[in-house]
Amino acid sequence: MVPLKLLLIRHGQSQGNVDGRLEGWHSTPLTILGQQQAIALGQRLAKIDWDPTHMYCSPLLRATATLAGLLTGFAGQSQVMPVPLPNRIPLRQGSVPIQLREDLKELNQGIFNGLTWAEAQTIAPDLCHHLETCLDWHPIPQAETPVQGARRAQQFVDHLLGQHRNGDRVWVISHHGLLQQMIAALMGCDRPWGLAIDHTALFEFWLDRDRWYDPGANRFNTALWQIKRWNDSHHLSQLD
Repeated sequence: MVPLKLLLIRHGQSQGNVDGRLEGWHSTPLTILGQQQAIALGQRLAKIDWDPTHMYCSPLLRATATLAGLLTGFAGQSQVMPVPLPNRIPLRQGSVPIQLREDLKELNQGIFNGLTWAEAQTIAPDLCHHLETCLDWHPIPQAETPVQGARRAQQFVDHLLGQHRNGDRVWVISHHGLLQQMIAALMGCDRPWGLAIDHTALFEFWLDRDRWYDPGANRFNTALWQIKRWNDSHHLSQLD
């Protein structure tokens, strides 16, 4: 049995990360380091023959630029592929489709999208004080609720499992907050866990799609559900 293989990838370092912005749905480009991170990841995936059959990516610039850099490194090229990317791209195993999906965007930060914390404190001082002093969830105007974010992540996982079968090899490029929710959904958790995810880090899941919905003892068979990489960013060591 050849499993369905899912590779979840966080985007590279963005300018918003460097500026300390609550990026959310705000779109900023990668830094030079972020481009190098993406290229290094592509080179590593090519070296270990991790060829995708399908690719999904958030439409936000820091994610699409990461995919462009990743493909550049994977192809052994020095010139970064331009953004926007085509709908399909030729790779070693043939033409591979790319889907940009709105449901892979970062969690929506509402009125805080794109702001630094200092800027957020200027426009909503009382709300920021509450967020700094209390761990209980508090709504941010126009932002997604945690339940909405979890539902969006679960719906995308359901889409993957509905569209793909054993033998497919899937790249998914997304963002820190949504990846936490997606990982929780894949692992059957009813809550996400706080997890510091490195830029361009990998989470690799292998699963038997044919038995995924079986209600019996197969659910507890660890040969069918395996985590091969967890927050793996070894490729970044070459950038030190």
